[in-house]
Amino acid sequence: MDTPDTAAPQANGADTAPSVGVISQYIKDFSFENPNSPAIYQVQGQPAFDVQFNIGAAEVAQDVHEVTLKIDVRATMEEQVAFIVDLSYSGLFAIRNVPDEHLQPFLLGEAPRLLFPFARRVLADAVRDGGFPPLMLEPIDFNGLYEQQRAQHEAQNLLGGEAGQA
Repeated sequence: MDTPDTAAPQANGADTAPSVGVISQYIKDFSFENPNSPAIYQVQGQPAFDVQFNIGAAEVAQDVHEVTLKIDVRATMEEQVAFIVDLSYSGLFAIRNVPDEHLQPFLLGEAPRLLFPFARRVLADAVRDGGFPPLMLEPIDFNGLYEQQRAQHEAQNLLGGEAGQA
């Protein structure tokens, strides 16, 4: 029985170590709407915010993944829309020799964490340039959210599996 010797030295130049790097980051899609200007500037008070996040990931080439952090913000004041911002901020990540069980947690948890400060700055600048005080979103625990959603998905699968058995 032949078993590979894992302690044997690798051939010169063998690339087996896990590697992750940011190739680039960019605005993929962006929209700022100020539908009730200039009347909205006469309204006093703080706007109410509805902020939604979505994360997408796709392999765009061998060992290259694009992760997109989508942030949608709707601000209202006295039942009027103050502004709407839709931002898709993306990054290209070079990922090699990362085990499959670690790939999705990186793409949906860690990569958005790396992109978020830059997306937050774009969002804050756009809101400020639209005539409102800058919107500074609080940091988000993307890794925690990923783990929470994964646990919920697994629990639903377990419940669904039990219900389907006779």
